[in-house]
Amino acid sequence: MPLSDVAIRAAKPAASVRKLSDGGGLQLWLMPNGAKLWRLAYRFAGKQKKLAIGPYPAIGLSEARAKRQEARAHLIAGRDPSIQKRAVKAQALDSQGQTFAKIAAELLDKKRREGKAANTLAKLEWLHGLANAAIGDRPVSEITAAEALSALRKVEDKGRLETAKRLRAVIGEVFRYAIATARAENDPTFALRGALSAPVVKHRAAITDPVQLGGLMRAIDGFNGQPSTNAALKLMAYLFPRPGELRMAEWREFDLEKAVWTIPATRAKMRREHRVPLPHQAVAVLSELRPISGSGRLVLPGYGVSGGEGRKVEQRPISENTLNGALRRMGFTQDEMSSHGFRAAASTLLNESGKFSADAIERALAHQDPDAVRRAYARGEHWQERVTMAQWWADQLDAWRDGARVISFGPKAG
Repeated sequence: MPLSDVAIRAAKPAASVRKLSDGGGLQLWLMPNGAKLWRLAYRFAGKQKKLAIGPYPAIGLSEARAKRQEARAHLIAGRDPSIQKRAVKAQALDSQGQTFAKIAAELLDKKRREGKAANTLAKLEWLHGLANAAIGDRPVSEITAAEALSALRKVEDKGRLETAKRLRAVIGEVFRYAIATARAENDPTFALRGALSAPVVKHRAAITDPVQLGGLMRAIDGFNGQPSTNAALKLMAYLFPRPGELRMAEWREFDLEKAVWTIPATRAKMRREHRVPLPHQAVAVLSELRPISGSGRLVLPGYGVSGGEGRKVEQRPISENTLNGALRRMGFTQDEMSSHGFRAAASTLLNESGKFSADAIERALAHQDPDAVRRAYARGEHWQERVTMAQWWADQLDAWRDGARVISFGPKAG
């Protein structure tokens, strides 16, 4: 029997939920606490489901019946009314900047304004895309830990454990930004610590034995590859920068007369300008390369293949895979040496030499002191010591390449 406003007002709650039917699946639930809630029972895809319409009297009898008719129209069209309700709500929230995807986009824009490196932004955009595919249209204040975990599991189940770990951090950063901007009250990823499988830490392969390093230098000297690849390998050895910093280096960053390479803050990992002293060996490599790529922007442009002939593609630099591939062709396996391994080799052997201070070596590697207080006071570049160290390192590599006898290093510098 259909309900009436009089009957609804007169209805009293009981110790358990009472359900009054208006027909066609529309029900008024009388809660033990006195609340009166409209619900619509329906079947979709063979499953019994419930649609929450809202509380009475905020939603009156006529409006509840109109909602029932609207739901029936969706069912006739083959749409789930519950999903349609969520979509409408998400669209409204999206226009107000309340969905996860909207807030993530805001955070990315903030990082762009802060001058984050293009590579960093590209990685974040990719990770945000993985998150958005699962929870992007959800109101950020309603996303649960279970939903966030489900998004992470999709990545983890593909064996991409490190990506899943990074994705959790990125999702958490979006939630913390939402909290700071008063659009969420908690970060559900906090509850997920330990929920994901931990990736196995694998250190980048590096040759740190002087004799073997000399053999690597001889192999690089004899490598018959593209000029940019050969030059990149030599510069990685002599200068030990981060591979990405070298691959994307531009000619305007180099002053060969003053023997200085200035990596701009926008490309440096630590987001601060980093100067690299150039030993004469590095200046020679760059001088030989200038006639080949000096007319373009990039020092180390990539190469494509068209019509069977190599052609320079100055729009993009050589890839890290190019450098690692060259090492493989020279006979060094992925467990022996990587492009990043030149940094580990320099760090290990410079420290073991005892000739240079740890601070100078750390500045040369562009590392940030983990001690914030010490970092605030120790701002010097140790430039003169680093100039001497750069030349000593390049000379030592040449000596090992030429088969010089390796002698034991002296005591470490203070």
